[in-house]
Amino acid sequence: MQTKSALPILFVVMFLVMVGFGIIIPVLPFYAEEIGANPTELGLLMAVYSLMQLIFAPIWGQVSDRVGRKPVMMIGIFGLGLSFLIQALSTELWMLFAARILGGILSSANMPTAMAYVADITTEENRGKGMGIIGAATGLGFVFGPAVGGIFSKFSLSMPFYLASGSSFITLIIVFLLLKESTRKKSAVHREKQSFWKTFSGAVTVLFFVQLLISLSLSGLEATFAYFAAKKAGMGAIQLGYVFMIMGFASALVQGGLVGRLTKKFGERIVIQGGIIVSAVGFGLILLVHNFATAAIFLTIFGLGNGVIRPSVSAMLTKTSTTGHGSSTGLLSSFDSLGRIIGPPLGGWLFSMAAGLPYISGAVISIAAFILFLIFRPLPAAIKTTNR
Repeated sequence: MQTKSALPILFVVMFLVMVGFGIIIPVLPFYAEEIGANPTELGLLMAVYSLMQLIFAPIWGQVSDRVGRKPVMMIGIFGLGLSFLIQALSTELWMLFAARILGGILSSANMPTAMAYVADITTEENRGKGMGIIGAATGLGFVFGPAVGGIFSKFSLSMPFYLASGSSFITLIIVFLLLKESTRKKSAVHREKQSFWKTFSGAVTVLFFVQLLISLSLSGLEATFAYFAAKKAGMGAIQLGYVFMIMGFASALVQGGLVGRLTKKFGERIVIQGGIIVSAVGFGLILLVHNFATAAIFLTIFGLGNGVIRPSVSAMLTKTSTTGHGSSTGLLSSFDSLGRIIGPPLGGWLFSMAAGLPYISGAVISIAAFILFLIFRPLPAAIKTTNR
């Protein structure tokens, strides 16, 4: 297998993809407002992207099973770059919506294809490590991207979109020149062609719902923590940026350095359970935030737990699913997107009733995911954990 040569390239690719995506995060609300969007339209602008990913991620996953990972990944990265360019050139609100819809449709190919690529080129023993590396790349991209976007937005609000577009097209060239197609034989790919319902069946089904619940609780936190920290600790935007940067670095460090070792030693099931427990504890600790230090520490504890879950779920899914890797990871990305659609408005609604409710509910949802995972054991008895 070409693990040693391909994983570093894939790390760089996903890091650059997420840097490009992260660059526009702090700018988009102000850019849309300048063009004429009201708060409701801004919410729709954010939601339509996730909705497109919800619909199209499983489709791209299945396509990558049939035609290969590299061409599908190139389509996704090209779509992302084109979307950013159209947004940079937008003068009307409908152009922003068109760009977001196009970007959601095409870029939904990136994450499931990257995870399927890792599953193709790694042994089952090293699967968790490979998925962790992808998680670390995306996490670091989200750390650096918003910082870059904030800096260059001082020149003009459209500048970050041009930068994000340029970053995406550079990434596209890197994929074209350096990333080889995964080593799977075409005959094997064709044998794996399965229906959508075949993917969403059997012992692995619980993994999709666990990912949904974890994504839902996380996005609820992301949507409300700025208001919570301002109310409880008087924190401003700069301090919040540092807090999320600290959490992002810690999460990326765990994903890139520890997930592989933990899954190899204990197996994915134990790591997922541990991650959910730490996340639930983190939600509870967030209620005790009263200054910058406690916010950084408690949010980092949450991030450490949450960070090990997705790579471990992805690794377990690709080991146990009977369908193609792309079909499985595509559907997983779809459930992740569904959580990100439901989470922010749910979190906002809970916060409007009481500031601590999003985090109490996050802890409850995490416990529910833990119980669900225990009851419906996703790993068939015939498959043993990798450390034995």
